[in-house]
This record gives sequence, structure tokens and C-alpha cells, in this order.
Amino acid sequence: MHDAKTYRSLIRPTRNAKEHAKALRSELSEPERILLWAIRSDKSTNIRFRSQEPLGPYIADFYCHPARLVIEIDGVQHNDQHIHDAQRDAWMRDVGIEVFRVSANEVMSNLQGVYNTMVARAWRRINELRTT
Repeated sequence: MHDAKTYRSLIRPTRNAKEHAKALRSELSEPERILLWAIRSDKSTNIRFRSQEPLGPYIADFYCHPARLVIEIDGVQHNDQHIHDAQRDAWMRDVGIEVFRVSANEVMSNLQGVYNTMVARAWRRINELRTT
């Protein structure tokens, strides 16, 4: 596990990632919009997730900084997207970020369950990080 200063330097976004993330925030998919609405509507958990967050050269659908947790919503993908996702997931693991993938269909059919799982995973990671 990296110390806080090293971690911040590792996840510092590239210029391209920052610009691309800004554009993506205005082009959210329907599952991303619905999940963002759920995140913003819940004021009781004290867990913050950032949408379309640039991390190094990559962009996370949702990111919880204190938990070092990324939530990725998977839709219908082409083979080249699977390769990119695998590379991104490996990079994130290497810098100490946990990646939780959920299907777009699951978000649409079980929004509350997905959101509850995200929050539970975030709290679990926060507690793990405090003890290490």
C-alpha cells in the first residue's frame, strides 16, 4: 500500500484525461445518470463518489477517494474495450485502487441494491485502509 503522498502523485491525472473527463461528464449514459442521481440524493452515508474522475491516464465512472474505490458500469462492449478495461484495472490495482464492476442492466433493474453495495464496499475499504 502506498503512503498518501505517493498515492496522490500516482493518481495525478494527465492533461488528456482531465479534458476527456470534463467532456464525458456532459455525456453520461442512462445508467450513469441514474446512479449519479442516487448518489446525490443520499445525504445519510457521508460517502462521496466523484463522477467521471480522471486518475492518472484513465477515467473512472465513479471514484471514492477515502476508500480508494472505483465503480465501473459495464455496458455492451467490443473486444478492444475489454483489453482497455483490463489494462486500466491492472493499473488501478498496482496503485492501490479497488475496482468494482457492475453491469448497466443491474443498475437499471436494482439501483438500490447496487448503491447499497457501493456504500458497503466503500466503508469496508475505508476501514481496511485505516488498519494498514
